[in-house]
Amino acid sequence: MTALFPILKPISQLRLSPGSVVTIPNVSWQEFESILQEMGEGRSARVTYSQNTLEIMVPLPEHEKPKDLISDIVKTLLKMSNRRYEPFGSTTFKRENTAGVEPDACFYIQNYQRMINRRRLQPDDPPPDLAIETDVTSKTTLDAYEAIGVPELWIYNSGKFTIYLFQNGKYINANTSPLFPGIPLTQLIPATVERAWQVGTVQALVEFEEAIS
Repeated sequence: MTALFPILKPISQLRLSPGSVVTIPNVSWQEFESILQEMGEGRSARVTYSQNTLEIMVPLPEHEKPKDLISDIVKTLLKMSNRRYEPFGSTTFKRENTAGVEPDACFYIQNYQRMINRRRLQPDDPPPDLAIETDVTSKTTLDAYEAIGVPELWIYNSGKFTIYLFQNGKYINANTSPLFPGIPLTQLIPATVERAWQVGTVQALVEFEEAIS
């Protein structure tokens, strides 16, 4: 009788094509931490961890334009309302033994002063006030954000823009953003992203500013 032994290879040896999503169940927190360390920081793949499930996603090239554009829209809105902020990009946010997530972009607004000098997150640091995800439909992602408690989450997926607000430990859909009240973002952001494909990002941003002025 031939004995069968599992072949174990480092996660970093996975060769994933753009647009790929790999889901790995039954991953302990210690294994998640080890995988993060093994994969390093200078990688294209992004990871999400919740309820012992690890997801690894490699974005498509067309993922970058909406991500950057929506980030620029946030900066534009904050500048126009004379508010300061600290952007934290795709920083890995973790709740120990529970969840980990890497946004496409995120911003500290209410707590920006506290985060100005942060080169690395501290265990008692608050979550960002706003996180942005593009091309994400996974429940694992929403579960991870709920565990970490990000107050406001924006998801842009296949032309649809959704605002999620964290209330009583769960996310609810909202039509408007408390951070930017009175601005119809659910209509303007998809239109601006589509416009960017037609006329370029700079012109699309100019038109966005004109629309809200």
